[in-house]
Formats: sequence, structure tokens, C-alpha cells
Amino acid sequence: MSQNIETATFAGGCFWCMVEPFDQRPGIESVISGYTGGHVENPTYEEVCSNTTGHVEAVKITFDSTIMSYEQLLNTFWQQIDPTDPGGQFNDRGESYQTAIFYHTEQQKQIAENAKQALGASGKFSKPIATQILQAKTFYPAEENHQDYYKKQSFHYRLYKKGSGREDFIKNTWQGKVDKSELKKKLTPIQYHVTQENGTERPFQNEYWNNDKEGIYVDIVSGEVLFSSKDQYDAGCGWPSFTKPLDPYQVEDQTDKTHGMVRTEIRSNSSDSHLGHVFEDGPAEAGGLRYCMNSAAMRFIPKEEMKEKGYENYLYLFK
Repeated sequence: MSQNIETATFAGGCFWCMVEPFDQRPGIESVISGYTGGHVENPTYEEVCSNTTGHVEAVKITFDSTIMSYEQLLNTFWQQIDPTDPGGQFNDRGESYQTAIFYHTEQQKQIAENAKQALGASGKFSKPIATQILQAKTFYPAEENHQDYYKKQSFHYRLYKKGSGREDFIKNTWQGKVDKSELKKKLTPIQYHVTQENGTERPFQNEYWNNDKEGIYVDIVSGEVLFSSKDQYDAGCGWPSFTKPLDPYQVEDQTDKTHGMVRTEIRSNSSDSHLGHVFEDGPAEAGGLRYCMNSAAMRFIPKEEMKEKGYENYLYLFK
């Protein structure tokens, strides 16, 4: 195993909802649902839910730290939970649904403690941060039917995430909090129109529709990484097109019924900006999808400028 491969363990309430945010992201080797922190060996789901084992539901993440840092994972973890709730998460109550960060090294412990302190001092929450920081203990994988639940039982998973209150809490607390008056000063008129008013720029008359340089595309508002030139291709439509996002966590899809059509809109997860749409007429050999984006919603970072501008972790794409 590579010396860069590390393990992170997080408890964020129901483990069904803690796999999707990390799964399929750059540098992630695996995400396993399971139980940890208690005193019973090889516990079952029913035993853990009885709150008699001392275990919490958790996920164990194996990752390449040269691609996805522990700090990035930790930031994603905070964005999935209510860290001020000591009695569980959302509709799930009891000790098995409490939140915790299980550190595997002293470095992880220090990073987690610093992050917890910074979150508490940020003013985002009026209550103290209740998430515990604990030394990692034996992790017991959950039963197979609980692994990758968001894929296996996607319909029920979506209903559950919404019905439990988690989805709305995440959106209201962590996503899309931007000052539009400030954005109007920062963005050009077309950038503001596209990102904040769900606009569309003209085909063949935008900055990146025929870009052939190597690099990455980031959110014009938040700076989060969205797409890579490695996945860009000429779809003949006049807008920059990609077969997939570089980091699936940074984009979300919504049903768009405007203009008398039913389409799938793509928005930024971090800024809630409109980016474009995804269609099912992309290259079959690359999955069949075409992410048709607006140049005005993105900023291109050439390969040779990525280190200087803080995107060094993504240089692995061009080696």
C-alpha cells in the first residue's frame, strides 16, 4: 500500500447519509459503513441501535492524502451534520447517532481540534460544538445491506435524507450563503446573470467553448474545483462540455422545468450558483453524459498556475 494512503473515521448520525458525500471523490479509495467506539465485538445493527453497545454508526474512509487532504475530508464532514446536537442527529436520537471524529494519528487529532475550535469561534452556531474528538478504536463493518445504501436503495435514501431533516439543514446552514450585492461588484454582468439569475450565455461566444489548454475549472464564486480539461471535449454545441465533474461533491443536480422543457440543471454545491445542464448525449465510451456548462460560471486555472493559486493537489491529473 502506498505510504500516502491514510484512514479517516467519522460518525455523523445515520451512516447511510455519510457515504455519498465522500464516495467517488478524487483520492478516495473506499468508504465503509460500520460501528466503532463501543465495547461489544462484532455488533449487529439491531444491537447498536439498542444503545447498549457503546458504539456509534460511522464511516471509515481510505484515501490518498496527496490528492484529498484530511483537512478537506474534515471540512466535508462538518457540512453533513449539526455539530451542536449532543443527543443524535436530526430525527435519529440516542448515543448510536452521536457525532464524533475518531483520529488515527496525533496529526489528525491536532487538525480536528483546531477545526473544532475554529468552527466554534466562527459564529455560525449559537450553541457550543458538541462533536467529540476521540482516539480511533476497532471498526466493525456493518452488514452488506447497509453498504453503499445511497446506491442500492436510492429512492428510499433520498426520501429518508429529506424526511429526517438532514437535507434541509445542510442546505440552509452550509450552502449558497452569498451576498448578492457584493457579487454584483465582483462579477461581470454576464457572470452574475448566469450564476445568480440562471442565465445562459451565447454559444460559440464565450470564453472556454474551444479551450484546448490543460488545467482545471473552478467555481467563479467560491473557487471550488468543478471540472478538468482531461474530461473536456468538443460537443459541437458552442459551450464547454465535459463527460463528468472532477469532484462530484461540488456539483448537484436539480430538475429544471423552465422554457417548456424538462432538463437536469447542474448547480454548484458550495455557492448554489447555476452552472449549466447535463444531457444524455455524451460519448458512450465515457459514460454517455454531457455536462454542458457556461464559461461565465467558471474560472480556468492553467496547469502551470495551479500550484501558485493553491490547487497543487490536483496536479496529479497531468502527470
